[in-house]
Amino acid sequence: MSLRTKKILLFIGLTFLLDWLMVLLYVAMGGKDEGIAFLAAAYMFMPMIIAFVVQKGIFKEPIIQPLGISFKINSWFFVAWFLPVILAFAVMGVSLLLPGVRFTPDMSGFLSSLAGSLPPEQMDQVRQQLAAFAVPPIWLGVLVALIAGTTVNAVLGFGEEAGWRGFLLKQLGFMGFWKSSALIGFIWGIWHAPLILLGFNYPDHPQVGVLMMVAWVIVISPLFSYIRFKARSVIASSVFHGTINAVPLLAILLITGGNDLTVGITGLAGIIVFALADICLFIFDRFLTKEPVNQIIKNI
Repeated sequence: MSLRTKKILLFIGLTFLLDWLMVLLYVAMGGKDEGIAFLAAAYMFMPMIIAFVVQKGIFKEPIIQPLGISFKINSWFFVAWFLPVILAFAVMGVSLLLPGVRFTPDMSGFLSSLAGSLPPEQMDQVRQQLAAFAVPPIWLGVLVALIAGTTVNAVLGFGEEAGWRGFLLKQLGFMGFWKSSALIGFIWGIWHAPLILLGFNYPDHPQVGVLMMVAWVIVISPLFSYIRFKARSVIASSVFHGTINAVPLLAILLITGGNDLTVGITGLAGIIVFALADICLFIFDRFLTKEPVNQIIKNI
């Protein structure tokens, strides 16, 4: 067994083992719905921890350069920051093409969905707060997403990115860009399964949601990998990750209809948008950029 294979198997095995055990412990202790966000946050840091343990603790190799940890800002950091917002609006547009989905600029659809989970007095407070905004709430949502994407969400995103796009992508880079991105996407999707089964992302369809998550992360994985390589930094892909996790509300705020499998960032509409983004990425890398990604992989 080669050194690369040992490192890959150790990283994947330990990450799955410890994260899935964490979920089992959470369930065994009678985990509540309100605690799942904290569980998810802890879950996200495990790939980083295992990457550091395998890279430095077991194989005594450097961490910073091999894992792409660089804060040297370049234009791709801004792509990582703003692209998720553009994609969220694109997802909203595709959602409107689906049967039964309507545009509700007054956010009546979104408010109706909240009404089922909040008491009437709280709903009145929400309506009053929305009416008091000096700017349309959708633009406030954009601002909040951009701030979160470069702060707390980016930190959480780094917990995953240091593992998936830092450690694992370097080990699988010999496969080439598209194959390595697809394989990491598949592994990454399966890794999410326990959280999805607990109702994360697809609360109304947790079983089918596992398959949806696998499909979604496979199509979004090339975007993460491309930003990591072009920026030459896993910090940039962490910003992309953090902002992607901050924009789901933007994609559904002005629509009504559909469900968690069809509309929104992680629904069918999102899969369609990210698949189209992959096609654009292929065209850009093949015909428009002066530095194709597979040339970068050879030098990293």
